[in-house]
Amino acid sequence: MLKDLVLKNRSYRRFYQDVRIPRETLEELVDCARLTPSTANLQALKYMLISEEDECEKVFATLGWAGYLKDWPGPAEEEKPSAYIIILCDNSVGSNMQKDAGICAQTILLAAVEKGFGGCMLGNIKRPEFAEEFGVDTERYTIELCVALGKPKEKVVLTGIGEDGSVQYYRGPDGTHYVPKRTLKDIIIK
Repeated sequence: MLKDLVLKNRSYRRFYQDVRIPRETLEELVDCARLTPSTANLQALKYMLISEEDECEKVFATLGWAGYLKDWPGPAEEEKPSAYIIILCDNSVGSNMQKDAGICAQTILLAAVEKGFGGCMLGNIKRPEFAEEFGVDTERYTIELCVALGKPKEKVVLTGIGEDGSVQYYRGPDGTHYVPKRTLKDIIIK
């Protein structure tokens, strides 16, 4: 069952923008993340839940999308995420929680897939602009990750790595998003 969720949990970057995600659902996703292990059990991560359309537009303006797709500026209108969860580290509680942020983001995405949604972890955030727009106290909080969420509108297919060895994801002529993955044999050392 977990492997099925992992296989469905792709980095989706195009969504049915009109399918909104209620705040209560976002809270349920964060509640799953809240229960994960935390470095020294500090539980230093905090979350901003963004689901109102006007606020989603403000978040969208601070994000960079899909570095390997050089000619693609990001989701078009009507394909943007319908919600975001911003993961912050409360530096008054602990610092250097990037591993915790990754674990929590993955947990959020797996829980989202279970509910019929999908998303993408984004680290390419214009942090000063985001902090100013949303009043984030950057003395206290570090903006770790943005989890963009919505109802996926694209097909993502896992494929093997080609003879050239490239791990770069790409889009096919029909818009299918292909993600090369190493084989199990290639990643086990002993």
